[in-house]
Amino acid sequence: MNFCDECGSMMKADDEKWVCGSCGYEELRDSATEQAMTTTQGQEGTTVVDMSDVDAAEVGPTVEQKCPDCDEVRTVRYEMKQIRSADESETRFFTCTECGKKWREDDH
Repeated sequence: MNFCDECGSMMKADDEKWVCGSCGYEELRDSATEQAMTTTQGQEGTTVVDMSDVDAAEVGPTVEQKCPDCDEVRTVRYEMKQIRSADESETRFFTCTECGKKWREDDH
């Protein structure tokens, strides 16, 4: 990925040059620089991970939290993911280890 020196927009590769779609600025491509770039090419597929033999206690961190279905404080597994824009806080996903109920919490 390359960014335009004139306007800062992302440029697209067009044969031997980079072309800015916003302002039309062009610059020659440099293969040595492009070798150092990280790409998503070849990363399209997903792999399913078999977790059936893993003990539930080994799957992620746990915390004591009130389960909405059990209506009691239970041990729950949690994970945090950034699902909104980068300036928003992460969303916490919980799974009750007793009943399997899943829910999420967002900061408002």
